[in-house]
Amino acid sequence: MDPTGIISAIFAGIIIGLIARILVPSMQPIGCIVTIIIGIIGAFAGIFVGDAFGYGDSFWLVFLTQIFIAVVLVAITAFLFRKSNTG
Repeated sequence: MDPTGIISAIFAGIIIGLIARILVPSMQPIGCIVTIIIGIIGAFAGIFVGDAFGYGDSFWLVFLTQIFIAVVLVAITAFLFRKSNTG
């Protein structure tokens, strides 16, 4: 992956991670770096899912898939962080 691709992935991760954090209803005890990592994972997973199901050419369907995956990951991560901080 070239430097431009890495910068694009980080930028997409920031946007998708922030949208996912906004959509998860509660305070999430996760930091900015974790949010970006979740966003990057959601972005790549959304592209993979879009290609696997045949709608990889549709920007909006892939974008919604990326956000959905990131929302699920934020919810799971927030639950795990909250559980580990209370014990």
